[in-house]
Amino acid sequence: MEDLKITLVQTPLHWESVEKNISMFDELLNNVKEQTDLIIFPEMFSTGFTMNTAVAETMDGKSIAWLKEKAKEKNCVITGSLMITENGKNYNRLIWMQPDGSFEMYDKRHLFRMANEQNHFTAGDKKLIATLKGWKICPLICYDLRFPVWSRNKNLDYDVLIYVANWPARRSLAWNTLIPARAVENQSYVVAVNRIGPDGYNVDYSGNSVAYNPLGEKLSNLQPNENKCETTTLSWKNLQDYREKFPAAMDADDFELIK
Repeated sequence: MEDLKITLVQTPLHWESVEKNISMFDELLNNVKEQTDLIIFPEMFSTGFTMNTAVAETMDGKSIAWLKEKAKEKNCVITGSLMITENGKNYNRLIWMQPDGSFEMYDKRHLFRMANEQNHFTAGDKKLIATLKGWKICPLICYDLRFPVWSRNKNLDYDVLIYVANWPARRSLAWNTLIPARAVENQSYVVAVNRIGPDGYNVDYSGNSVAYNPLGEKLSNLQPNENKCETTTLSWKNLQDYREKFPAAMDADDFELIK
């Protein structure tokens, strides 16, 4: 199996402006010169984490069309979440866009009640396990990080766990603690991408975007508040060697998740 090259995009976001964010990400991606397999944007990359559903888009809107165009141009998968309205409901929806224009999606399961997200959006109830170059990848969204049962790698269903986020700087201790914990307990790589800068509610974000291996060792070098794209390589051999030498998953508790 080949190694996986992933690109973390840590950036500020333009508040409630799809046009400005798409233009900004266009410029950022132009600076990604090396070939990568996966580009990861933050949560609600086209608007910022706003509860103003008036700026929500449809599945045939500009952001989805742009994702298709850029995934084809960069010849890689691009993922991130955005605000989608569909059948009279709103979703914080992650899109897994492939170079051929096909895509999969995941609707955020745990809605952040401290921002009243549950009053504006509908929660999802299905996880997504996507496949890329033979790797199995589970993408989740922000507040999902706090719920280890939902993130649980039951039967080693995935090799990489992804979180896209708008996680405030004032709670960065929890962010920096939980991410390596998820890597260790799930015997998988964990990649977490968070925005930087202030939002329209004057909430500040420090990024702390990062990649960890299953041992809880940091693989990336992004600094807090750094506006940058960084590409990191995940080793398939290292993952399999570790799982074989330390098969803790064989002793994991069996359970059934009641939705």
